[in-house]
Amino acid sequence: MKYTYLLFLIFFGSINSLQAQHYGNSLGIRLGNNDLGRTVGLSFQQRISKRNTIEAILQSDFSRNTTAHILYEIHRPIISKRLNYYYGGGLAFGSEESFMKDAVNKEIVHTYGNSTVGVDFILGFEMTFLNTVFSFDYKPNINVAGREEFFRGQAGISARMVLVKSKDQKKRQRQRQRAKNQQNTSSFGEKINSIFKKN
Repeated sequence: MKYTYLLFLIFFGSINSLQAQHYGNSLGIRLGNNDLGRTVGLSFQQRISKRNTIEAILQSDFSRNTTAHILYEIHRPIISKRLNYYYGGGLAFGSEESFMKDAVNKEIVHTYGNSTVGVDFILGFEMTFLNTVFSFDYKPNINVAGREEFFRGQAGISARMVLVKSKDQKKRQRQRQRAKNQQNTSSFGEKINSIFKKN
C-alpha cells in the first residue's frame, strides 16, 4: 500500500512538473536525416501567441550543405497542451550541393557551394517534459533558386531546453504593458496641466 501511495505521489508530481514547464522560448539541438546524409544543427523556438511559434534552424552536414530556416508554426493539443502536433511553413537559405542529369553523356553532374533559396513546410509532434521540449518533424523543402532538384525532404528530431517559461513571458508582457499604460497616463496628465498653466 505504501508503494502504491508513493507511485501515486511521483506520478502526480510529474504531471504538475509537466504543467509547470509550458515554454515561452527554448533552445537546443536538431538532428536531421535525408537521402543526402545527416545534419546537426541548432533550433530556437519563440512563442508569439498561445498556439503560435517562430522557429529558427541553422544546420549543417559539415561538408557540402549548410542551411538556415525560419518557420512559422501553429500548434494544436493532442492530449494536453504539453503534447501537441504542429504544422507551418517558411523560408530557407543556404549553400548546398546539386545533382544535374546530363542526358547527352548519360552522366550526373555534381556541384556544390550553390547559393540556394527555398520554401519550407513542416509537420511535427512535440512533448514538453520537465524542462525540455522533445519533437519529431518532417520538413519538405521546395527549391526556388540555386539547386537542380525541385524537392528535398528531411526528417528531424530535436531536444530543446526551456529558457523562459510561458507564465514568465506573460508576466513580463503584463509588466511592460502596465509601464506603458502608466507612461501614457502620466503624459496625458502633463498635457492637461500644461493647458491650465497656459491659461
